[in-house]
Amino acid sequence: MGGAACVALLSACAHTSEPEEVQVTETVIETVEPVSTPLMTETDVTVTPSLWPDITVPALDPAIEARIDDIMSKMTLEQKVGQVIQGDTDSLTPEDVKKYRLGSVLSGGSSAPGDEPFASKEAWLEAADAYWNASIDPEGVEIAIPVIWGIDAVHGHANLFGATVFPHNIGLGATNDPDLIEDIARITAQELIVSGHDWTFAPTIATPQDDRWGRTYEGYSERPEIVAAYAERIVHGLQGVPGQEDFLGNGRVISSAKHYVADGGTKDGHDQGNAEISEQELIDIHAQGYFTALEAGVQTVMSSFSSWDGVKMHGSHAMLTEILKDRLGFTGFVVGDWNGHGQVPGCTNTDCPQSMNAGLDMYMAPDSWKGIYESTLRHVQNGDIPMERLDDAVRRILRVKLAYGIFDKAAPSERPGANEESLLASDEARALARRAVRESLVLLKNDDNILPLSTDKTVLVIGDGADTIAKAAGGWTLSWQGGGYDNSYFPNGESILEGIEEALLPGGGKLIFDPEGTSDAKADVVIAVYGENPYAEGVGDVNNLDFRPNDFDTEHLKTYKDKGIPVVSVFLSGRPLWVNPELNDSDAFVAAWWPGTEGGGVADVLFQTEPEYNFTGRLSFSWPAKAKGYQPNPGEAGYDPLFAYGYGLSYGDDAPNLGPVSEDSGLTEEDLKDGDPREIFSSGKTRGSWSGMLVYGGDYVPLQQGATEVGSFEVGRADYKIQEDGLVLNWGPGSQGRLVFVSMGLPVKISGSADTAMDLIFAAKQPDGGRHQLVVSGNCQQNGECAGTETVTVSSDEWAEYRVPGACIGLADLSMVMVPAAFSSDEAGSVAIADVHFAPATGDAECAE
Repeated sequence: MGGAACVALLSACAHTSEPEEVQVTETVIETVEPVSTPLMTETDVTVTPSLWPDITVPALDPAIEARIDDIMSKMTLEQKVGQVIQGDTDSLTPEDVKKYRLGSVLSGGSSAPGDEPFASKEAWLEAADAYWNASIDPEGVEIAIPVIWGIDAVHGHANLFGATVFPHNIGLGATNDPDLIEDIARITAQELIVSGHDWTFAPTIATPQDDRWGRTYEGYSERPEIVAAYAERIVHGLQGVPGQEDFLGNGRVISSAKHYVADGGTKDGHDQGNAEISEQELIDIHAQGYFTALEAGVQTVMSSFSSWDGVKMHGSHAMLTEILKDRLGFTGFVVGDWNGHGQVPGCTNTDCPQSMNAGLDMYMAPDSWKGIYESTLRHVQNGDIPMERLDDAVRRILRVKLAYGIFDKAAPSERPGANEESLLASDEARALARRAVRESLVLLKNDDNILPLSTDKTVLVIGDGADTIAKAAGGWTLSWQGGGYDNSYFPNGESILEGIEEALLPGGGKLIFDPEGTSDAKADVVIAVYGENPYAEGVGDVNNLDFRPNDFDTEHLKTYKDKGIPVVSVFLSGRPLWVNPELNDSDAFVAAWWPGTEGGGVADVLFQTEPEYNFTGRLSFSWPAKAKGYQPNPGEAGYDPLFAYGYGLSYGDDAPNLGPVSEDSGLTEEDLKDGDPREIFSSGKTRGSWSGMLVYGGDYVPLQQGATEVGSFEVGRADYKIQEDGLVLNWGPGSQGRLVFVSMGLPVKISGSADTAMDLIFAAKQPDGGRHQLVVSGNCQQNGECAGTETVTVSSDEWAEYRVPGACIGLADLSMVMVPAAFSSDEAGSVAIADVHFAPATGDAECAE
């Protein structure tokens, strides 16, 4: 459908008639009630401790242990409970930290001070000082305990404006260079100190087995050897080496090994899934990095959202206590993941004694911190959580704080390195990041040795990734999901295009840039830079590994190749993907992963600007020959990749041309539909053929992963079941604006007209309490009319389920649907929605009369 038709269709959804209130059924999704018999979850895995290896962790310091005894003797029960709670800075104030004596604050992937998901060093430090000063205020307590501030600095401190952004872990795994990895961790620690942070939730030491998983790029390798070699060195880079003078000293931060354990062990491509594997496989594949991290003295371990053998890690006493603490000897503290405790059976986000009794020491309760504080206090008082378990958790937290010297530190802004401009994207840091880019590149194809390129040629650069640093940096960059920022947001970065220009022009060459790839300019070679757009966590889950170009049409590659112009593809991605058509249309093909902010490293190797610059990267993940289903890994039956684990070409290799590869992806037409058409929006993203659009008068903009606005209508993010999987619709004065879910292509068959009637179902809440009238529409046409409109009253600040019969909004016939749902309002205010889908009608909901 053309752009003009889309505008007409979306504009047609503007609400013009007076709404009538519809009677809907309401089912509360989550309630907060006391949990009885909560000492443990009812089911747990059975472990065999003797299968686990003997490892040696750093010994306890008697001086620290004595100091803990003294501190704890002065703490109130309320203070102890406060220490085991961590809240997000978007949901608590410094006054809250003081009142509840919280042990930690975090800033999630988009939770920076100010209006942006990232911040300057000055803004971070101002906030850090405020939380710090609140925590050490002695009013009302015998002893005040300083707070520690954690953040996800997973490939550099990427929520700090102007910081160095390194390649993602999947690219670093391809370098197979532990020395490089330790240096990257050391630089990251320095830049965290610049902004006043104490703690990074890194390293991720998953061993991903299914590349459809949205967190694949957070893993270094699908094999445990690289993961184990790296884990130790990252911990050393962040914290220093135990026993050495600078351990957790100036320029060092607290590290966290995550996500314990087997978060990469699911084989269905779903985030937060279930690893159905034996205990021996758990040990051999997924635990190896934890052994080296623990021996390196990692201070914290983050529990995984995922399950092993059906048991949530946040609720597994066997794994958190019997194995991690008792068998492996871990003496630091276990922190949860973002409301992960709420997924334990019998728990909610605000009430979960099971997790603490299982061995969790600190609840990560971003927006639920107050509720979990109150319920935990109550459970300790009534004995559901034994006092000795609480004391053990507090002791572990204090042990880490004392090892870090937090009681003896000045305010964050006064510490050595704080606000130090020379430590932010220093010459050393940028050179290291550029080296990491060079070493991470994997050359998959180089027919007729087209590479390296000469610098005296005319080069046509095409593709949406060439001059977009945000795309090259991937997720967890400036915001949780990344993307969407122009290059001005990376003042200390360089795009791949800028790197090519830097390499080419001194040699007398000529550069032509056409991001769309339609130029007829005469060129000696084409460099195409394209690939996946950024994503994070479950938003990145896919049903298959077929690469589907988004902002660049890869059909243009063949056009140039047919003209006899050599084509070099630089492929940006967070995982290996099935790209056989693109391989066939390229003379050379480079897997560049998501290289970060030093795009010049790509040009260094393409043009071999120094004799030592060569392709040394080797695949740490196998490259698929087919797109469908789970792809077996090395050592598994059926292992048959296009490029095997460890593959990679270098200049000087006497390798034959690749030749044509099969363009049979293994996918059927049904597979290409990408899911159930009844699913419209879930897990934080639109599904299948559906897209989200914001409409305001005659203007419309696509729904983004972060905040999206048009006119006085803004759509942000809310937590429903996982982080940012819901939407907050906010209408300003005049209450104009509408969120429209629409097929941007052909009409979608949701169901045949003779099938069972369908209800439109969604979860909703009123974030600030009170009531709000939400107008629901459907089946909007290009003739300017919507076939039906109903009004739903959202009257709770807790998530509840709402049903609207499809027939009430013009969707009795679901055989050809362009607009399955649209949401608007006749009044200013906010409503949060999530999990929008169709399901067979129950008959409980009726249309308004």
